[in-house]
Amino acid sequence: MTTRLTPTAYLDHIRSESARFRAVLADTDPTTPVPTAPEWTAADLLWHVGGVVQHFWTFILETRPAVPTDETYTEPEKPAEATYEQLLAHFDEVNARFIKTLEETGPEEPAWTWSREQTAGFTYRRQAHEILIHRLDAELTAGAVTPLDPALAADGIDEILDVFYGGKPEWASFAGGGQYVRVDAVDTDTQTWIELGLVSGTRPNGDSLEDEHDLSVVSPGDIPAGTEPDALVEGTAADLDAWLWRRRDDEGIQVTGDKDVYERFRALTNQAITDDD
Repeated sequence: MTTRLTPTAYLDHIRSESARFRAVLADTDPTTPVPTAPEWTAADLLWHVGGVVQHFWTFILETRPAVPTDETYTEPEKPAEATYEQLLAHFDEVNARFIKTLEETGPEEPAWTWSREQTAGFTYRRQAHEILIHRLDAELTAGAVTPLDPALAADGIDEILDVFYGGKPEWASFAGGGQYVRVDAVDTDTQTWIELGLVSGTRPNGDSLEDEHDLSVVSPGDIPAGTEPDALVEGTAADLDAWLWRRRDDEGIQVTGDKDVYERFRALTNQAITDDD
């Protein structure tokens, strides 16, 4: 069962999650530490989303560079003397421009991304999940957490496992080891199959990567008939999405099956994500 939403739905979520993100932070002391990113304050989180992330993807969709470089794009720096009210106003300006740019860009249009998917549709999806998780960061900072949308969270499970933890550069090859983990969102009746294996290849700089443990999301149609998962992870879509993004603990998440397989899976997914937003 596909978890993908329509581009219109992703855009609606970007609108609503951005509004919630802004409203929560507007009522939060700007010096409050962000518990999921202790090096940040509420003001830093506000700037990251508006001044960095949404600003960058607006640039990508407006200018369509073949590849963004230091010569074509300079990341803005947060003004040292800016008041919190000025940072909120800047967020409003960037967010409105970002949404307008998306509204004027067809999801099928070619556009650079850091993934293998080179269309604007990637930005629709990626930024819906980006603002969802940062909205949760804002709410955790304010101590005012509200539920995540189940359908968006279910798609978020697939996205983080497939695009982030399971994504491979073109120079890498994956060899599955025949060990499977299935992640089930019990409230949305959606399942994500993951195969554990090894990745190898030669980096563009000539360095070799040999038989490093990795994972890959697998279509159910590509799994041998009669295969059962070696380990099963179950929870609500919202709990699983937040857990995979390291925004909550594993309370309420059920794990059954082969302990060693699960621990390999968790070691591969319980690490900070360093890819671009």
